[in-house]
Amino acid sequence: MNKDVEIFLDRPIVMVGLMGAGKTSVGRALARRLGMPFVDSDKEIEAAAGCSVVDIFSMYGEEEFRRAEQRVIARIFDTSPTLKVISTGEGAFITPAVRDLVLNRALSVWLKADLDLLVKRTNSRDTRPQLLHADSRKILAQLIEERYNIYAKADIMVETHDESLRKTLNKVITAIKEYQKRHKNG
Repeated sequence: MNKDVEIFLDRPIVMVGLMGAGKTSVGRALARRLGMPFVDSDKEIEAAAGCSVVDIFSMYGEEEFRRAEQRVIARIFDTSPTLKVISTGEGAFITPAVRDLVLNRALSVWLKADLDLLVKRTNSRDTRPQLLHADSRKILAQLIEERYNIYAKADIMVETHDESLRKTLNKVITAIKEYQKRHKNG
């Protein structure tokens, strides 16, 4: 682990939040900064299934995807090394069993972004099954309404804006340090 960051971990860090919040890019940068492995749960699901998340949704539906996601995330937790940064899909933390696993075995970081930023970041990609052939602003607004109160159960919340990756990464590191200080002292 990178000593100049002054973060001491005894469990993995799990990034949660809506699509477009920056979980993968910030998670990858955080892992690099901490000298830890990075795991993208969606990529692991695709590797296990032999097809894309979009294909899994279209062939089997969201319910089956969530079951597969839960199995894969549990496996990620049980795979060495135990200290790693994990980026989850936007719906993973909403699943009660996954949320319990994350809250009991990891340090969870919610990247919270506003609707305009989420729309801007997701409109140019066709890898978001829920946004294909749909009004992305409407869908994302609905997901914010349904899910932000659940994401709020994460250990740490960091608001992200239309800013550099470095700035968001530094905010996450600062938030982790502050969390650790609060929990070390009582």
